[in-house]
Amino acid sequence: MTTSTRGAAKAPAVLVLEDGRIFRGRAYGAVGETFGEAVFSTGMTGYQETLTDPSYHRQVVVMTAPHVGNTGVNDEDPESGRIWVAGYVVRDPARLPSNWRSRRSLDEELVKQGVVGISGIDTRALTRHLRERGAMRVGIFSGEAWQGVRDEALLARVKEAPQMEGADLSAEVATKETYVVPAIGEKRFTVAAVDLGIKGMTPHRMAERGIEVHVLPATATAEDVYAVNPDGVFFSNGPGDPATADGPVAVMRAVLERKTPLFGICFGNQILGRALGFGTYKLKYGHRGINQPVQDRTTGKVEVTAHNHGFAVDAPLDQVSETPFGRAEVSHVCLNDQVVEGLQLLDQPAFSVQYHPEAAAGPHDAAYLFDRFVTLMEAERA
Repeated sequence: MTTSTRGAAKAPAVLVLEDGRIFRGRAYGAVGETFGEAVFSTGMTGYQETLTDPSYHRQVVVMTAPHVGNTGVNDEDPESGRIWVAGYVVRDPARLPSNWRSRRSLDEELVKQGVVGISGIDTRALTRHLRERGAMRVGIFSGEAWQGVRDEALLARVKEAPQMEGADLSAEVATKETYVVPAIGEKRFTVAAVDLGIKGMTPHRMAERGIEVHVLPATATAEDVYAVNPDGVFFSNGPGDPATADGPVAVMRAVLERKTPLFGICFGNQILGRALGFGTYKLKYGHRGINQPVQDRTTGKVEVTAHNHGFAVDAPLDQVSETPFGRAEVSHVCLNDQVVEGLQLLDQPAFSVQYHPEAAAGPHDAAYLFDRFVTLMEAERA
């Protein structure tokens, strides 16, 4: 990515998809060029949490909500220490933010962090194109990166960008050093959390339940995990292709062998699927937003949930599967397309979900999953 911060408000810009579709608009955020995988998010709120979610590393996010930026940017809501999206696409950016917590405009924050974006394009048409053709590589060009360059040359550059399939990205976004999030109130349990791209709200949700969370790098070994003497082990969300995550899969299997209570979300769900012997595959355009209907098959309840995933687990929906670690079944399923949204073992304390129960941003329907994790640890201790 190359960027400049001058003239962002007026510079013309162009978005080029790898299949040759082109959209023209105005620069939003930094001026320059950027490449990534074009995906769309259906969330109407929570753009600050979306931008700072490490799972969006190397993705250009298209917002389906037409008006973006009206609450500005604050210093309380980021889910990590920086913006991770590779590029940002909006229809109608707010001219002035209006919120009592706002410290600066979204445009200013994008410029500050060098995030190249585009505004003023038909995001509805772009979203329909991605739904029909699937997520694909994209480039955004403005300023000197675009002036005088033929569309054919821009398209050639887009096609040179790396694919998301086969991308091993979790170590690029995870912490390099272990850190501890202390329990809020009385400490009840210790959890080792393997950071594959963790969001800040996730250990906070555990801390609220009396859990001291030791957040470990994505490269952590089983020895690193058990060095903190955990009551439970957690595997986080994160970017990239789960087929590349051989290290975390090996750690997961070590945890399953010791029958330590285990909980995984998003990328962690895919890691559990691989550890149990299931395959993974890339979805056509993925699930991204805060309004996806999921059924918890253990209760029959339907939850509205927050998602950010482009890969899924290939497991049978309507039967119990035999695995090296006992019987397993699909515990949650997306009602839009029947994609596997959760797994659970029936013979030991381990489960996972494909979505984001920490609800940052999003509905709180799935907060009970952290309580379910606590229940497993209570039962193991008893």
